[in-house]
Amino acid sequence: MYLSVCKNQQINPFINPITPCSFGGSSSHEVDVDVDADQDNSSPPNAYLHHHHRHQIQPRTNFAASPSLQMRQLLISCAELISRSDLSAAHRLISILSSNSSPYGDSTERLVHQFTRALSLRLTRYTTAAAAASTSFISTTIAGRDDALVQSSYLSLNQVTPYIRFSQLTANQAILEAIDGAHHAIHILDFDIMHGVQWPPLMQAVAERYPLPTLRITGTGSDLEILRRTGDRLAKFAHSLGLRFQFHPLILLPGEDPISVASSVLLLPDETLAVNCVHYLHRLLRDRDRLALFLHRIKAMSPRVLTVAEREANHNHPIFQQRFLEAVDHYAAVFDSLEATLPPNSRERLAVEQIWFGREIADIVAAEGENRRERHERFRSWEVMLRSTGFGNIPLSPFAHSQAKLLLRLHYPSEGYQLHIINDSFFLGWQNHPLFSVSSWH
Repeated sequence: MYLSVCKNQQINPFINPITPCSFGGSSSHEVDVDVDADQDNSSPPNAYLHHHHRHQIQPRTNFAASPSLQMRQLLISCAELISRSDLSAAHRLISILSSNSSPYGDSTERLVHQFTRALSLRLTRYTTAAAAASTSFISTTIAGRDDALVQSSYLSLNQVTPYIRFSQLTANQAILEAIDGAHHAIHILDFDIMHGVQWPPLMQAVAERYPLPTLRITGTGSDLEILRRTGDRLAKFAHSLGLRFQFHPLILLPGEDPISVASSVLLLPDETLAVNCVHYLHRLLRDRDRLALFLHRIKAMSPRVLTVAEREANHNHPIFQQRFLEAVDHYAAVFDSLEATLPPNSRERLAVEQIWFGREIADIVAAEGENRRERHERFRSWEVMLRSTGFGNIPLSPFAHSQAKLLLRLHYPSEGYQLHIINDSFFLGWQNHPLFSVSSWH
């Protein structure tokens, strides 16, 4: 049984289909300052296999650099100054960066704007009276976005970029193929279900099976009201398909042990179980031992398939400067992709960049210790951890690959998006820069 990209766009009650247009970038400001030279901008032969080249802060050099390079070098210099606790110089650089960036400029100006805000937040760790108070302030500031705005920006992200939809579509197809032959009952355990936008296409595909199985979804989240509304929407959609359906909300608060929550999931003997971890597991990397125990617990539940989607970036490096450089590289490619596929005055892009990605950047740059949630790591790290906990990789199918390519061609026609298959898993990137991976495990 297969998903239909075209049919999905017509029946999905959670997402309005769009077809982004291609626009050129706008102008940049020139900054009249000396910057650090980047001595190594060359890409390795295969960026998808070897995108691990290290950046180094070089001695100051006077040379004619492009405005974009100047701004990025200023960001890197500012991060280095903060690491050395040279706060007055860091403040001066932040003033320069703030005056030469804007959330409404080209992709570089918008990127610099978000990272400058994050660096300003990090400075509060040094300028407040007590470190504990500053840590609390940073955590509150990052998490203090209006929940409704955050939820709205997630829906915009799902519409205007292919990243979430690619992850969900590919995971859905892997689940459908893994549960093929399950004629009685299907149970999906979805960690951090959000608004449930992933599931209507899969529900439609399941409803076309004969004999018609029952479908039960257990969805975790931190907000019971959002979970209830998600369940109501999914139940109404299932009813319209004639699909026997149940939804079970499961509260999982930030910082709460997911092992105990997973242990409370009701498993029925006649059900075929699939576990979905799309952009979730990286949040558990605060404690690798607990994450390993969590994966062992999932393995003990005997799922037919475990689907995993994660960022292809290392934002969990213990050294701040290295983490900062990785983040600048990753989000520069993300912002460039938005620049190429959305008009300059797009409100959706503004919301996605300032609220959703802005929140992530602030977390990666400004937060430390227990307060940092966005701990992305590359596929190779996940592969090692999953194999060490007893999982084996299930190759994603040629049909899933065709579906992903069709999604990009129909709704995100920019030539910059690239889809690659490595180690039986899919990687979506922008201009040879890998950004997201999706894999399937058993």
